[in-house]
Amino acid sequence: MRNQIKWLWDNMDRQYHTRHILALCISVFTCLLLLVNPALSQKLIDDVIIPQNSEPLMRILLLMLVMKVLREGLRYLMVVILETDSQNMMFHLRTRLFERMQMSDMRFFDSHRTGDLMTRMSADLDWCRHFMSYLSYRVIDSVCTFLFATVYLLTVNWRMTLLLVAITPMLLLITKLFSSHVRPKFVAMRERLSEMNTAAQENIAGNRVVKAFAREDYEMERFREKNEAFKQSHLKINQTWLTFFPIMELLANAMMLLTVFVGGIFIIRGDMTPGQMAIFTSLSWALSNPMRELGNLINDMQRFSTSCQKVMELDFGKPSIVDPPGAREHGRMKGKIEFRDVSFAYETSSAELKPILSHVSFTVQAGQTVAVMGPTGSGKTTLISLMARFYDPTSGTVLIDDCDVREWKLDELRGGIGTATQDVFLFSDTVEGNVAFGDQDLTLDEVRDVSRRAAADAFIEQLNEGYDTIIGERGVGLSGGQSQYCTKCKD
Repeated sequence: MRNQIKWLWDNMDRQYHTRHILALCISVFTCLLLLVNPALSQKLIDDVIIPQNSEPLMRILLLMLVMKVLREGLRYLMVVILETDSQNMMFHLRTRLFERMQMSDMRFFDSHRTGDLMTRMSADLDWCRHFMSYLSYRVIDSVCTFLFATVYLLTVNWRMTLLLVAITPMLLLITKLFSSHVRPKFVAMRERLSEMNTAAQENIAGNRVVKAFAREDYEMERFREKNEAFKQSHLKINQTWLTFFPIMELLANAMMLLTVFVGGIFIIRGDMTPGQMAIFTSLSWALSNPMRELGNLINDMQRFSTSCQKVMELDFGKPSIVDPPGAREHGRMKGKIEFRDVSFAYETSSAELKPILSHVSFTVQAGQTVAVMGPTGSGKTTLISLMARFYDPTSGTVLIDDCDVREWKLDELRGGIGTATQDVFLFSDTVEGNVAFGDQDLTLDEVRDVSRRAAADAFIEQLNEGYDTIIGERGVGLSGGQSQYCTKCKD
């Protein structure tokens, strides 16, 4: 967990480091302020109530009010700073992770489910924010409250303090046992969440296919199973917590009962004043509650650790296909394509290699039209993927204009290749935005010209708002043929 916290800290902008440290220092100071009112309560009882001396009453009450307002005001300021900084950290981190995914190669997307990536970008990142905005200061609160209260109570009555503190090791032992039992359950729950999100994402993306084959009942049952698995993983964590929680509550309440019992004996014997007894009554929770709260904090820390690990995997991932060192400009692509003894194999989920192409060689001259035919799975799409360098060949060389594609800059290489895939995909944008997706500098007249050449201008003009018509995600709102025409314009 130390590495994960360091990673989060390093990913917070330097300008927020000082603010964050200041907020944590405020947390420590407010823990010290907790001791003031119990001390004033002692004076209120011993110097005002018992001797029936009303003179210092208003002064003590006013001071108690000022301390309460001061503490709450500082806590408010601390929460505002932590929440602002954590939101800024998450904003920058989410932006960088999205950029990392944009620059990742096709193997990355082949090996990661969309639902899992969405979970990392949303729920997992939010747990990182939750640590920076809440868990960090709650841990400091618990530790400082316990230490400050212990030191102060030792100055009031050391024998009674040691008696109360003797119970805390048992609370720590139970917390440690709880932590070791709950961590693997959080890992399992995180996987169930990812599977449930993946099932939902696939169903939403493929809603037309589901309806076309009347598979709604099947999909609802499949999602119900994933949802049930996620629910059961949550219940297992709650059952683990409920196993340890009663013991921790029993020990915490025993500490309060011990305070009243032993304190009463000390008062009868004259070893403690009623005001000192009030201090122990007020601060006994400061010894028990931090230990009790550690259970909840460890609960959340385990969830943070599991989620942060997933986010770090995404951040540290490096694409295998990148611009080569010293890549040079090639200018306008002429169009000559050559495959020299090219072989390619996909890596399956079981880490085995599945051959697709084997020693393929051919040359296509610039301006020449070539049709590649073959059965499903024979490698037709793979040829295009190797040309655009979505993948690198297992062996052999792919050349464009007599230059190995691995020596081209990726933007220049892919910008010179127009690909019309069999999968139609349109973004949630205007018709104009989709047509001009590959070149945002196109004017409206140029978009219209491209659409006319793709035979799409006629039906686009008939839409309610023409080229400004918003088409739904994946082209919802257009017919299948119209979506293909728009995709053809884009390519």
